[in-house]
Amino acid sequence: MDSRARARDTVGVKLWLLYVGRARDAHLNALAAEYIRRSSRYMQCEMREIDPRRYDPFARHAGGRKVLLDPGGEEPDSREFARLVETAEREARDLVFVVGGHDGLPPDWKAKADRLISLSRLTMPHELARAVLAEQIYRALTMLRGHPYPR
Repeated sequence: MDSRARARDTVGVKLWLLYVGRARDAHLNALAAEYIRRSSRYMQCEMREIDPRRYDPFARHAGGRKVLLDPGGEEPDSREFARLVETAEREARDLVFVVGGHDGLPPDWKAKADRLISLSRLTMPHELARAVLAEQIYRALTMLRGHPYPR
């Protein structure tokens, strides 16, 4: 099955990359946007800035699987990350990733999350974390579709 046919099979499933705080670094913003654009070949994807005081991902994406980036979360490798995406597709559930800003995420969100993950034990700017996450989303989708990118 080609990638376009596979993307049509998952039309009802959407992947969201939500982030808190303005994207100020044009280069990192462009990099994250490019990986989300590439990922959209394989699945409906959207990246959006949110304000936690006005946007509740648990209410807006009630049926979706919420994955929050947190320094204390588990550190999946790329294959485990791809399985997370594959499971959401198999269950026909939207997949919602949330990246905190410089103050992190609201503390009560962690308890409601389906999963907490960390991209690294190293501290990095949230804009860089968003770009790394966007690349891992693209890597996961290409792994699942048999594309040669993740070699």
